[in-house]
Amino acid sequence: MKELKYNPQKIEKKWQKYWQEKNFYQAKDFSKKPKQYLLVEFPYPSGQGLHVGHCRSYTAMDIIARKRRMAGFNVLFPIGWDAFGLPTENYALKTGIHPQIATQRNIKNFKRQLKSLGLSFDWSREINTTEPRYYKWTQWIFLQLFKKDLAYQAEIPINWCPKCKIGLANEEVINGRHERCGEKVVQKTKKQWLIKITAYADRLIEDLKKVNYLEKIKNQQINWIGRSEGTEVNFKIEKINEIVKVFTTRVDTIFGVVALVLAPEHKIINKLLPLVSNSQEVKKYIQKTKEKSEFERTQLEKERTGVPLKGIFAENPLTSEKIPLWLADYVIGTYGGGAVMVVPAHDKRDFDFAKKYNLKIKEVVKPIQKREKNSLPFVEEGRLVNSGQFSGLTSQEAKEKITQYLAERNLGGKSVQYKLRDWIFSRQHYWGEPIPIIHCPKCGAVPVPEKDLPVKLPYLKKYQVTETGESPLANAKQWLKVKCPKCGSPAKRETDTMPNWAGSNWYYIRYLDPKNDKEIANPKKIKYWLPVDWYNGGMEHTTLHLLYSRFIYKFLYDLGVVFQEEPYQKRTSHGIVLAEDGRKMSKSFGNVVNPDEIVKKYGADTLRVYEMFMGPFDQAIAWSSQSVRGVRRFLDKLWQLVLTCQKNKKSSQEAIKKIHQLNKKIEEDIEKMRFNTAISSFMEFVNFALENKEGIGKEVIERLLILFAPFAPHLTEELWHQLGKKSSIHNQSWPKYNPKLIEEKKIVLVIQINGKLRDKIEVEKNISKEEAIKIALSQEKVKKHLTGKKIKKEIFVPGKLINFVAVECKIKMSR
Repeated sequence: MKELKYNPQKIEKKWQKYWQEKNFYQAKDFSKKPKQYLLVEFPYPSGQGLHVGHCRSYTAMDIIARKRRMAGFNVLFPIGWDAFGLPTENYALKTGIHPQIATQRNIKNFKRQLKSLGLSFDWSREINTTEPRYYKWTQWIFLQLFKKDLAYQAEIPINWCPKCKIGLANEEVINGRHERCGEKVVQKTKKQWLIKITAYADRLIEDLKKVNYLEKIKNQQINWIGRSEGTEVNFKIEKINEIVKVFTTRVDTIFGVVALVLAPEHKIINKLLPLVSNSQEVKKYIQKTKEKSEFERTQLEKERTGVPLKGIFAENPLTSEKIPLWLADYVIGTYGGGAVMVVPAHDKRDFDFAKKYNLKIKEVVKPIQKREKNSLPFVEEGRLVNSGQFSGLTSQEAKEKITQYLAERNLGGKSVQYKLRDWIFSRQHYWGEPIPIIHCPKCGAVPVPEKDLPVKLPYLKKYQVTETGESPLANAKQWLKVKCPKCGSPAKRETDTMPNWAGSNWYYIRYLDPKNDKEIANPKKIKYWLPVDWYNGGMEHTTLHLLYSRFIYKFLYDLGVVFQEEPYQKRTSHGIVLAEDGRKMSKSFGNVVNPDEIVKKYGADTLRVYEMFMGPFDQAIAWSSQSVRGVRRFLDKLWQLVLTCQKNKKSSQEAIKKIHQLNKKIEEDIEKMRFNTAISSFMEFVNFALENKEGIGKEVIERLLILFAPFAPHLTEELWHQLGKKSSIHNQSWPKYNPKLIEEKKIVLVIQINGKLRDKIEVEKNISKEEAIKIALSQEKVKKHLTGKKIKKEIFVPGKLINFVAVECKIKMSR
């Protein structure tokens, strides 16, 4: 029976059930079709459920996946759940619902919501990072890192959230606050597990040349790694006869150094404290620094503070001059050796620091060219003065000569530094992957044997954070006590768990073989499917998640587990969906849009089409209820158009030409993620078709439905079957447009006089220069602007414009 009125609530569930029963979207391993692996960031199943931001990104890749299948590709488009981590634990603490139960409930709700949108995910490959079968391999990766000395423990100052009582990576601190709870972060020294991502820093930069990423994404990766080439200088510290290494990119200014500033956490401080005359002042400053986050300490606009180490001096290796030692919180222990040279004459912040604390200011670099005003600080490169044997050299020449001088005398040399730090991998919370390490009093840190993986997370009734800052797993007495795998002595398990990022760094590999208990994935499947052809995700994840997952993949490549150096061939990003008031959607603002409400009221296809129509895909766009209703009206129009014209046998030449033009436009827009202009083009065509119904026949209607099928899969499936078709519209071949049909026979010729637009006329596409001149000169607007002028030259650009170069006529006056 034919539906005369568009009723999405009735047709959508019907077709979702049909697609599921027929296993429509299951990818086939080793198909002879060319493969396409399309990936979206798998969601964190929060208690709030799916939001319209998820809908936007998933719909976009679903459109691409559907179009690629119709174009003859074997498409893998999988989904799963990134379900470990602090948000669920916080939710559990707030509600009293155990994280395990909360996770199961949230996944069930998310899954229902995703299916209600008609997304063509391959559900047979669904994964869940909290399942032991999955995190066995997360733990296995950690063991391989440990065996290769890339996972290690160290006492380090870390970002500490006093509210959640856990350590945080730099990436989890936004503007000095914990990104999850908003609490102000402080510094705390703790023993932590770290992953040596810095060992891969150069490769992570260099291999960006091998992938198709947006330039802004490549730049984010490069800037976060922050590779700097410079010079390491050894400053000898008096009284203790030790060396402090300083990294600088401006060794040409070394003759202008007036002080050496150390980070308050520098390892040499404990040796110096008994020797300084103001030790109490120094201790107070160190304590105050611990109460600040790294973000607060490194803000460029903040006023620099410091404290002198009275009675202690360093020796400038080039001048043998004694220079005072200071502590300052703007120097970070993990970068540049934890020490910096103070050169006030050639650094703005050093200049302010010197003025504040009455330090000397020594000019050692002057501009190469004279300036009207030569005031300090002069921060650019120039020519050296007051620099001993190096005076007269340019900054570039001096950098090379001074670096060579230092290297020859074992006083320093060439060096490379990175802003990137080793990845802090410990978390002092419950809901995460247990770290597979056993601590033995005799043997130290011993890896859990691979045969004993997974180390299952024990069920704890009380999973509250501890006042000591330890993980709640420290209270799992039975689970905690084990025998050392090495010597058999009584030992204890590691109680810190892995960070949110651990399970999400390799998930795209597990989609290839989710039920394999013997290996991370079958090597043949890895060779067939990887790398991912196209990965789309949020802009906020194009730095860190992307960097971490690229690192883990490179490590697995070095192990011979995967066979390419990069995991993703293409990476794109989308903008967020803002609330109708232009603010970020938040429950506290009361401006959250629940996709369930839109699906119930207007249908999933309306939501899908609106999310693609609302604005450029890579930009943040505000929700508009009025525009949602407008999209629904458009779908009603399309429905009526098909039913009205379905019996028309022939299409007009104009309609055929326009549908082929639409075909070309939609194909290009999908590939370039210009979904909003694609929807606009559909709307324009439907309006044209409704005004010219007699010329809209079967050929045009069928092509229109196939082109629109990736955007509105339910509506088009229903209409396709109402046209009497037996097979699914989603199994049809993607139509090819005829270039000859869409070729325009006429063009708009621009007419200029002395480069200024004077008129536009429609002419034959292949018009000759002579004919163009003749027609142009016959136009009234052109005649008007040429009055009293003489044409000296005609410039003709075929298919585009004609420009008359004209000058004023000189009229001879008779007596």
